[in-house]
Amino acid sequence: MSDKIEVGVIGLGKFGLELALNLRKLGHNVVGVDTGEERVKAAKPFLAQVFQADGTDQQTLEQLSFQDFDYVVVSTGDSMEASILVVLNLQEMGVNKIWVKAISEAHKKVLKKMGVDFVVFPEHFAAKQLAHKLSTPGMIEYLSMGHDVLIKEREAGDWTGKTLIDLNLTNNYQVQVIAIRKNGSEELDFVPKANQPLGSNDVLILIGARENLIKLPDS
Repeated sequence: MSDKIEVGVIGLGKFGLELALNLRKLGHNVVGVDTGEERVKAAKPFLAQVFQADGTDQQTLEQLSFQDFDYVVVSTGDSMEASILVVLNLQEMGVNKIWVKAISEAHKKVLKKMGVDFVVFPEHFAAKQLAHKLSTPGMIEYLSMGHDVLIKEREAGDWTGKTLIDLNLTNNYQVQVIAIRKNGSEELDFVPKANQPLGSNDVLILIGARENLIKLPDS
């Protein structure tokens, strides 16, 4: 596992709490802050340090040493004004990395203008994921990389007995096989050998632009 990081999370709603919980599962140290008593209570069984406090109060953040964290995530619900105020306070405190959950395109645009390190718009991203999943059979993941880059599964099917060298997918379709798993198994064999014949039970995990992945013949 990578080195532990210290993360402050301001706002423990659905997104903020879920992020904090996953960071803890990965072994990182998380300090959570929220104004709501119920949200703080909900977080306490999972986070070692949770405080009921106003994240827009710079003095409070300084007392909690937010200026010393590796990252601070701002997830202040539906208040664009509160989010922007928190970011301004964190910037004045010299916080190194600020990540913010945006609630609208306008909010996202303002945050970018403010020089925020990373802006996430969960609803927008989730909707785009679902749209791609509905329209691209076998898709596992949509990657936001400037283009419609997808990760897709394909059973070996008529490729059984052929090697990745034989298929030459990079040159023929501009896609790459990043892993292979056995049908019915979740275990992945990453960076598979290019000279090993595919078995009838193999499922290929491919990455590439959507327009290229949909050109692949059905299995």
